[in-house]
Amino acid sequence: MLLEGSCHCGAVTFSLTSAHPYPYQRCYCSICRKTQGGGGYAINLSGDAKSLKVRGRTHITVYHARLKPKGAKRAHASSAERHFCRHCGSGLWLFSPEWPALIHPFASAIDTPLPVPPEHTHLLLDSRAPWVEVDERAGDQLFDGYPAESIADWHQRLGLER
Repeated sequence: MLLEGSCHCGAVTFSLTSAHPYPYQRCYCSICRKTQGGGGYAINLSGDAKSLKVRGRTHITVYHARLKPKGAKRAHASSAERHFCRHCGSGLWLFSPEWPALIHPFASAIDTPLPVPPEHTHLLLDSRAPWVEVDERAGDQLFDGYPAESIADWHQRLGLER
């Protein structure tokens, strides 16, 4: 499926192909919550990095989140790159060098109508803000950390690959 996205002010537009376009993962970590807002979570999709086309690349800035593992004295910069519009602050996508073939666009930046997932995976609930109510529905899965099932595995299990 071709996904087309943009920032709020229109300075950046992008497109990429995705075999896994269902916005089913809701991440409640403090990074997603603070950089994406919304319901206290962000939703990442999965796309083919080679297919990424960007207009307005000069308007993008990259944020490397600060990570401080439990018990550590110091924080360190994450290797993951969160791409944002430097004008309006819209989150666009995440790239991680650990998975160089993938781009994870934020569903909130996608303009293409996305399919509705039949279930949701709520992850990193141990980082959920106290004010956030989890909208758990029948069939949803909840995890304090990361689930073992990948985005591709989830789509395959439910027969939703495109």
